[in-house]
Amino acid sequence: MAKITWALDPTHSEVQFKIRHMMISNVTGQLHKFNLSVETEGDDFTTAKIRFAGDPNSISTNNEQRDGHLQSNDFFDTANHPQIIFEAEKLEQDGDDEYNLYGTLTIRGVSKQIKLDVEFGGTAKDPWGNTRVGFSVTGKINRKDFGLVYNAALETGGVLIGEEVKINAQVEFIRQAD
Repeated sequence: MAKITWALDPTHSEVQFKIRHMMISNVTGQLHKFNLSVETEGDDFTTAKIRFAGDPNSISTNNEQRDGHLQSNDFFDTANHPQIIFEAEKLEQDGDDEYNLYGTLTIRGVSKQIKLDVEFGGTAKDPWGNTRVGFSVTGKINRKDFGLVYNAALETGGVLIGEEVKINAQVEFIRQAD
């Protein structure tokens, strides 16, 4: 079967995260610079070879001071760890349009096995004749598992930053010519 390369459409893709703030609300961040490569055997996405590389220097939480702190050694230590990497090992179908994506996530030089939930959004031809596919990807990780341990105790009890990070990505790909 022929290998198919799927190019990420960055103008129709986003990677976001949410984390608890002061145990009462959530802060949303977005990774603005990332690349995601996908190669399949034919149109079968369960055969996909998937690699994600994101630039933690491009994280925005709508607060420059907080974004700068995230780049420091307290969090991503971007001077020494300029990329967040995810390499997929298996994508298995778990329903009509639902998949489980297993792979290794590396943050700050720490690699851990994770599972992400993937929903296939469908296939469509765009006005220029290109075949496009879309996916929604969600999951949860514990930031402390990756050496992101900074926190502060609150006067009223609890901590400033939650441990669980919710991941939410919307990605769209364009099938490349054979």
